[in-house]
Amino acid sequence: MSTRDQAGPGERRCGFVALIGAPNAGKSTLLNTLVGAKVAAVTHKVQTTRFRIRAVALEGQSQIIFVDTPGIFVPRRRLDEAMVEAAWSGAADADAVAVLVDARQWEKPESLALLSRIEGLARKPVLVINKIDLVSRTALLEISAALNERAGFTRTFMVSALSGDGVADLKQTFARAVPRGPWLYPEDQIADIPMRQMASEITREKLYLRLHEELPYASTVETESWTRRKDGSVRIEQVIFVERDSQKKIVIGRNGQTIKAIGAQARAEISTAIGAAVHLFLFVKVRRGWGDDPERFRAMGLDYPKA
Repeated sequence: MSTRDQAGPGERRCGFVALIGAPNAGKSTLLNTLVGAKVAAVTHKVQTTRFRIRAVALEGQSQIIFVDTPGIFVPRRRLDEAMVEAAWSGAADADAVAVLVDARQWEKPESLALLSRIEGLARKPVLVINKIDLVSRTALLEISAALNERAGFTRTFMVSALSGDGVADLKQTFARAVPRGPWLYPEDQIADIPMRQMASEITREKLYLRLHEELPYASTVETESWTRRKDGSVRIEQVIFVERDSQKKIVIGRNGQTIKAIGAQARAEISTAIGAAVHLFLFVKVRRGWGDDPERFRAMGLDYPKA
C-alpha cells in the first residue's frame, strides 16, 4: 500500500479499506477495535460475517471506511460462493487492502490459498498478523518472512485485535493512505448497516453462541417488522429461518428455553445499540432450501451466484 500525498493542515481525507482473510482470522474483532464500538458480529465460529459491513472510523482529519468482508474459503454452497465473491469484490473496490492472518493458523490451506489471488488486486495489500499474544516473537518473525516471500506485501503489522496491541499504528497508516477528499458520513456515524439488518445480525450472533452444532450455518435471521411506539420503545419482530423441522425444535428448545435465552440476550444488545427499550419477538420458521433462494440473498445484501 503506497502512502498518498500528504494533506495540508486541516485538509480532509476519506477512503475505503478492505479487511480480507480466512474465516476466523479475527477480521470482525479487528474492525470493532479500529472503530471503537461493536459493529460486527464476533463468535468463535467461522463464517460469522455473511456480507460486507462498512464501519466508519476517524483518525485526525481522515475518515476511514473499513469494509469487513466474509472470510475467504473454499465454497461448497451457493451462499458460500456469494460470500466469497462479496469478499473479493470488497477488496477490488477499496483504496487500500489489509490481509489478516491468524498467527496460529497461517499455514492452513485456506490461509495460504488467498495469497495467490491477491497478486491480481489493483493495490498491493499490507499484511496484518493477528493474535500475536499467542505466539512467540521468534515464531512471528519466521511467519512474517514466510508470508512476505509468498506474496507482495508493502508493509507488515503485528497486532492483537482483541487487546488492541499494534492497532493504533495500523489505523494511523490507513489514515495516511486514503485519498484527499470530503468525508462521506456524518462525524458521529460508525456504520452504514441499516438498523434492521444490525438487529438481525445481533440475534444471529446470539444464535451462533447458544448453539454449538452445525445448525447456525443452516439458519438466517430476518427482521420483519420494526415499530416505534409512543413511549419511545421499539417493537421488533424477527424470523429465524431453518431448513428442517428438527432444526426448528433445536432452536426453540425444551419448553422454549433456548429461544427465550437467545431473545433475552439479543434484546439487551439491540436496546443498547439503538438507545431505546426493545420488545423483541422471535419466531422460527422452516423454509427448505432457503440457501438457494435468490430473495434470501438479496435480504442479506449478497448477489445470487449464477449456476
